[in-house]
Amino acid sequence: MRKLFILLFFILTAPIYGQSIQWMSLAEALEAQKKEPKKIIMDVFTKWCGPCKLLDKNTFGNPYVADYVNTHYYAVKFDAEGQEQIQFYGNTFTNPNYNPERKGRNATHQFTQFLGVSGYPTIVFLSEMGDLITPVVGYQTPQQLELYLKMIKQGDYQTFSKPEDFEKYRKSFIPKFKG
Repeated sequence: MRKLFILLFFILTAPIYGQSIQWMSLAEALEAQKKEPKKIIMDVFTKWCGPCKLLDKNTFGNPYVADYVNTHYYAVKFDAEGQEQIQFYGNTFTNPNYNPERKGRNATHQFTQFLGVSGYPTIVFLSEMGDLITPVVGYQTPQQLELYLKMIKQGDYQTFSKPEDFEKYRKSFIPKFKG
């Protein structure tokens, strides 16, 4: 009986543990929104950023986070100091001061500045129409990110009129993602 229970546990949880986030470019996500509207979660990172690497490994690598993101969002990775050309709202954003020979820090991309990113990592949420919802600056554990993922997916953030409203929401939120 015990062996049967263990076998059933692994069969039922296998899809969760095999999950990884399906990352795409911003252009791909904006195009996908035209066919099936979903919000966008954008990981704004740099190659030299230690907390960015931890976010990738510990949080985005979490099977519960990956499953939720893949189901409810389009996931975008954006190198805040990279050389990708971005088309957004009829504007072209580049990184004219990018130096491919530099090791470590590089010039900040124009799109990073447009988004108002002030630190790394930053997770940026965009609406189904591509409008900025909010940036979340800094490393987030799976449970910390769960609050934002669910609050934004469900539209709960739209009922907040003052910072105290978010604080009350945060205090009453009960995370369900396992660490």
